[in-house]
Amino acid sequence: MGVKHTVFVTGLGPVSSIGIGRDAFADALFAGRVGTSTIRSFDTDGFRTDQAGEVHDFAAEQICKNVTAERYGRSSLLAAAAARLAVEDAGLGQGDLDGSRIAVCMGTTSGESQEMEKATAEYLITTPGRISAEVASKLPAQRIGEAVVDELDAPHAEDYTFSTACSASNYSIAFGSLLIESGKADIAIVGGADSVCRWAHAGFYRLGAMSPDVCRPFDAHREGMLTAEGGVALVLESEEHARARGRDALATVLGAGINCDADHMVAPNRESVARCIRLAQERAGVTPAQVDYICAHGTGTKANDVTESSAIADVFGPAAPPVSSIKSMLGHTMGAASGFGAVACVLGLLRQLCPPTVNFRELGSEIPLTNVVANSAQPARLDVVENHGFAFGGNNAIVLFGRA
Repeated sequence: MGVKHTVFVTGLGPVSSIGIGRDAFADALFAGRVGTSTIRSFDTDGFRTDQAGEVHDFAAEQICKNVTAERYGRSSLLAAAAARLAVEDAGLGQGDLDGSRIAVCMGTTSGESQEMEKATAEYLITTPGRISAEVASKLPAQRIGEAVVDELDAPHAEDYTFSTACSASNYSIAFGSLLIESGKADIAIVGGADSVCRWAHAGFYRLGAMSPDVCRPFDAHREGMLTAEGGVALVLESEEHARARGRDALATVLGAGINCDADHMVAPNRESVARCIRLAQERAGVTPAQVDYICAHGTGTKANDVTESSAIADVFGPAAPPVSSIKSMLGHTMGAASGFGAVACVLGLLRQLCPPTVNFRELGSEIPLTNVVANSAQPARLDVVENHGFAFGGNNAIVLFGRA
């Protein structure tokens, strides 16, 4: 068996409704800022809620150097901007990105969802039976990863797209880490992106999973999730590569666990989630007692919060560590969600703070947790943190990070 290389996190690039860039995102995260607001991108007439986590102040041309809206859709631009911010945060120069030992791993739920809506409108209404070449060229989901490669001018990079919905970013982190651990890559740009769109909003509305106002994970009065958007990227590097260029780690990737129960299309499975937690901890070489904080999937729906908290109780018993859900602030950013959770975990390790679950009133009677971080960030000794990502179809992915 070959040498297992230590995986450093050296750069963070969040583009979200609560902040763009590492510092702005961190300040808002630990202050408990709510980024959900009235939807501007489509007409919400007839819906129970008009709230979502849109990134209103996103202007790709202010961040990106190489990609434009003429060639890419909004999700791709969010991913490209996040990648640009992450490599700048990591202090990577163009020479670091020109080589062949770099990978781009991006996750998504809906791909270029807004472009799909345009294509549908063209095909059914404006030009029946036809879709314009401009829109068609932006449609493939892999365009999200391609946009990152183009933005970073890294033509030799291996490009991977993960479409495992709301756990996709954790899948991308796990795969990028594996490439580095095994010596197949020196650098991996990992994360995910999705955009707010009418059809996804309508789908979750029809499922009865939408809150009318704000997201309240684990709360007795929770009524559901809110859709959201964003792009997120992390720079992963082998310890050798980072040290050779004089770069310290922000955190280390300790290990990841992935499973798929395929038990139900939309309902989470408690036993499968618990197995995924145990698998991730086993691969990270830690015990439940060593985990200091859990960044939960925490959607604010009746089903997820009971299932996830019960699985946590199954693994940790009555001594579960502090738990919070940043979806209470951002909304559910779909394929980017666990990527933002990963950023929150790294920032927590850096600041020795657990991010809060905001909008919290009282713990649900069916939620077996004793330490939900409610409304205000909680100081704690954080050495090992756990990031959850679960998706429809039973796609579960968990990543553990360690203090540098």
